[in-house]
Amino acid sequence: MKFRPYYALFILMAMLWMACKNVANQAPLIQVLGKQINELENVQSSPANSDSLLQVWLLLYNTTDIQKDTTLFATTSYNIARLYAMAGNDSGEVYIAKALELIEPTNGNLELKARIYNGMGNIRSNDTTEHQANFYYNKAATIILADTTLKLSPLSRSIMLLSAAQSNTLLYQYELAGQMNTAVLALSPQLPPGHINQQRVLVQIIQTLNAQHKPADSIAVYLKKLEILHHQYPDAYDDGYLYECKVKYFEARHQTDSILHYQLLKSIIDEKKYQAMPASNTAITNLFVDYMNIGGAYVALKNSTGASLHLKKAAALMKAHPEDIALGYQIIYKSNLASLNELQGNTKEALNLLNEVVDLQKSNYETENTQAVTEMNALYQLQAKDRSIVALNENMKINQLQLQQNRLWLVIVILVSVLLASGLLFFYYNYRQRRAVQEKEKVLLQQQLLRTQMEPHFIFNTLAAVQSFVRLDKKDAAIKYLNRFSRLLRSSLELSRERLVPLSEEIETLENYLNLQQMRFENAFEYDINREQGSDWDAIMIPPMLIQPFVENAILHGIDLNSGEGKVSVDFSVKNEIVEVSITDSGKKPAVVSEAAHRSLSGTISRERMSLLGKNAGISTTISENGTTVILHIPVMA
Repeated sequence: MKFRPYYALFILMAMLWMACKNVANQAPLIQVLGKQINELENVQSSPANSDSLLQVWLLLYNTTDIQKDTTLFATTSYNIARLYAMAGNDSGEVYIAKALELIEPTNGNLELKARIYNGMGNIRSNDTTEHQANFYYNKAATIILADTTLKLSPLSRSIMLLSAAQSNTLLYQYELAGQMNTAVLALSPQLPPGHINQQRVLVQIIQTLNAQHKPADSIAVYLKKLEILHHQYPDAYDDGYLYECKVKYFEARHQTDSILHYQLLKSIIDEKKYQAMPASNTAITNLFVDYMNIGGAYVALKNSTGASLHLKKAAALMKAHPEDIALGYQIIYKSNLASLNELQGNTKEALNLLNEVVDLQKSNYETENTQAVTEMNALYQLQAKDRSIVALNENMKINQLQLQQNRLWLVIVILVSVLLASGLLFFYYNYRQRRAVQEKEKVLLQQQLLRTQMEPHFIFNTLAAVQSFVRLDKKDAAIKYLNRFSRLLRSSLELSRERLVPLSEEIETLENYLNLQQMRFENAFEYDINREQGSDWDAIMIPPMLIQPFVENAILHGIDLNSGEGKVSVDFSVKNEIVEVSITDSGKKPAVVSEAAHRSLSGTISRERMSLLGKNAGISTTISENGTTVILHIPVMA
């Protein structure tokens, strides 16, 4: 007789019923139920048994004795959520939220907490609330990395760590992603031969290195391992991922011919997937990106025919599925189309497309910015709720302890006095701690909100310059300016997602900005950036985009751009954990510029940001006939 999964479920349900009926001759019921739950978790779900398995878990969920045990009730809720999520049922979110509410206030239960955090991360990722998903994924990964003795299989560990690494890469947290991918790579020998996670970790490492613009040699090590893996298990893995990784390797080597070759091979695979699943968002997106990248490669090779063919395919795919193509991919597509028109001599059309690219970039940036602020506020509320639950549970424990001591009056008097004193101290200390944490989080949110006000101001100023080039019919200058601006904008976007950045990166971004402004004003001024010798600029962390507005004021208000003899000097030094930045302009002659004239909207916002950095932060301004010097004192942040 052939064994089937539903036989096992029937046996488990019978055992559960028998356990409830024969408690007198067995161990306590809760222990029996706990054993049944452990056995049920080992049953592999499949399309054939998923419905029956779900019914068993729902039966356990409605059992009164299970509901009285926090850990068992949370375990049951988690498994119901997992089965609903696998079936694409929205009820999974309700049960995973219940599991999280139950397990969050408990001590220990780290294995179960990691699984529930990862499950909540999956739910939030499917909802495209990536910051919240990243919060839960990182909580699960932190538990796994902190304790190697957890009773989690290597496969479970690898799944959770890979999810967290992928989420961190998406949000530009490359160091965290690298740490988690490295941990999975160490687990790979313990995974079943030919398992998909052995391939996935290598692909994610290569993607992260490519996103960081690492040299080709660093990618080659992992690409070689991936090739060996595909050679050992040719039927286990999708060659599309191998071709994608080779594309990223040759991008690092700037070998366009090879990029085009492997991109074409990948497109063949993705075309078959799209034909098999024409409604799949993943299949649509992957094929669109293939056509778009192939078109860009042909443009780089000066092959307008090939580029036109594949960009038309991308356009047709976008027309057929307009809701499935992300705004970021539309920006790259229009940029490639503009390059094709420029190659074909259609300069006017190329310029129109580049203007559309700027509008799309602005819209995309505002959308991402709004979503990020919304999700950060939601995370703050979640953390406040978690703290409230913990405090409530502590209060309940104290009350229970007081009720248990009511039998002995003398002991009651002493105990009540001690408990009241301890409780008051505890609540006072807890109140102080919560206030300190809330104040810190408030400052961080204020910093982020002020930064989001300042960055659109910077973009609008730059767009005004582009508009000026277009109005004066300086098409080549406008295109060159846009290319440089897109690189600076990408750097600004990456920095803006971080609370703190190395001073060396801030200086690099500042130098790019000065170079851009120098081009905008047709070399009407000179600049120099000087750093004090002997300081480790990579180790010094400050808030991003803090210095640029003051340099902008120096250019726009502090020098005579009409004379062509203006100069801006920026000097950096470090004294007693304070970064001193001196910004000196050559002044406007013959009139002396007042301090009020040096202030703009971005400067005002930056002064507000400086005021949030503590008592050691400060700004001083010195005005003379030879110009104005603004000195910033920025505390080194941890």
